[in-house]
Amino acid sequence: MSVALVPALLLALLIGVSLGTLGSGGSIITMPVLVYIAGIPPHDAVAMSLVVVGTTAAVGSYLQSRSGGFHARAAVVFAITGALGAFGGARLTHLVSGGMLMAIFAALMLLAGWRMLAPAGEPAEPGTCRIPRCAAIGLAVGVLTGFLGIGGGFLIVPALVLAAGLDMKRAVPTSLAIIAFNAAGGLAGQLRVDAFDWALTGAFLGSALIGMIGGSMMTTRISGVALRRGFAWAVIALGAAILGFQALSRARVV
Repeated sequence: MSVALVPALLLALLIGVSLGTLGSGGSIITMPVLVYIAGIPPHDAVAMSLVVVGTTAAVGSYLQSRSGGFHARAAVVFAITGALGAFGGARLTHLVSGGMLMAIFAALMLLAGWRMLAPAGEPAEPGTCRIPRCAAIGLAVGVLTGFLGIGGGFLIVPALVLAAGLDMKRAVPTSLAIIAFNAAGGLAGQLRVDAFDWALTGAFLGSALIGMIGGSMMTTRISGVALRRGFAWAVIALGAAILGFQALSRARVV
């Protein structure tokens, strides 16, 4: 663990950078780093990931909301329904194996990335968030948040862009606020069944916060279109990598 801790903490910087620039991706990085590099069992990594991603997202949302790029209505609807869904979803985590948990995680990443790259059919009216539609999507994302130990940003950002009509500049800080609430709901559910290493979690969180500050500074220099494409390809690449790793692990066992 001690040998792997240094590269793991360096990679934790990318968690903050990803959250700061894309409004998502923190848990996409956190879960693989905790499981494959730090050697944390997948079920334990779920709760640790929620602490790191949720706290970092809360700080990032505050930093970026001061520039005015924040959609309060979407944030409230997604946050309330997402936190409720996350609390319930956390009770489902231990119903599947660690390998299956990571496979589901990767499959959702590929789906979200592909959807962001695909041409939009009927885009939502710019800047709107119809409550029934956003509430239903927020609840579904929240369930997945608690179940997989994710902030949900790689699902929230596409939902905000495609369903609520936000551009990436507004979707990022809005997503961060939603992630923080979702993670809190998921953590409340996870703490009922899990105990984990708070010292290691704190070290990861410190590195992620440093990355968040740097990532927030970068957003003013990157266009919304570039952010969207970069987000989509990063999600697809990481999803494919996780599926590949899982396939290799199964092959070795067999």
